[in-house]
Amino acid sequence: MASYDLSRRLVAEALGTAMLVATVVGSGIMATSLTADVGLALLGNTLATGAILAVLITVLGPISGAHFNPAVSLIFAMSGSLQKRDLGFYVLVQFAGGVAGTICAHLMFNLPLLELSSKVRTGGAQWFSEGIATFGLVAVILAGIRFEQKAVPWLVGLYITAAYWFTASTSFANPAVAFARSLTDTFSGIRPIDLPGFWLTEIAGAVAALLLFNWLLQPAETSSILSSEAKL
Repeated sequence: MASYDLSRRLVAEALGTAMLVATVVGSGIMATSLTADVGLALLGNTLATGAILAVLITVLGPISGAHFNPAVSLIFAMSGSLQKRDLGFYVLVQFAGGVAGTICAHLMFNLPLLELSSKVRTGGAQWFSEGIATFGLVAVILAGIRFEQKAVPWLVGLYITAAYWFTASTSFANPAVAFARSLTDTFSGIRPIDLPGFWLTEIAGAVAALLLFNWLLQPAETSSILSSEAKL
């Protein structure tokens, strides 16, 4: 990541977020055009999203870190992996890329460029689900980087595939993607008025994961271990 300048990293973040949202929205439109079964439609939406995440993180990760998510960029800035002065730029292009992804999906299916969603997603269970979903996502990323960095694309893709089904909110886990999904009145949409609850719990879940895993991933000091063995 350090070998790529900021402009290239920002383009990679915008492109990756756009392709992610185009997949989420587009696969939802395709699924509902092929079946009236909501469960089957969700399965199609899920598989496409998990697959594209694995691909995008693999090919764009070496350039920008493949965050595609303001919550992820925030925890990397807090941990020092992303320079704090770059955080605002990352977030800006992630939101812009997300909107572009919605527009692309709509163009592919001959829909209006943007259309405010009317899909209700609100309430304590939905908000709690988003906190859990984002906590888990950040936990997977941090532990994956620590123990099996090459597997991170697959770990994230598999986690999101699972989280679509075990969370009541279908695991948005991403403020930029949530905003982009408020601009489509299709299967994957969310009412704009419901966004603040999602955003707050997504950020809270991400920060909670960072705090816990900063402690959890720290091994015992070697010197302490040796000292204990010497006393025995």
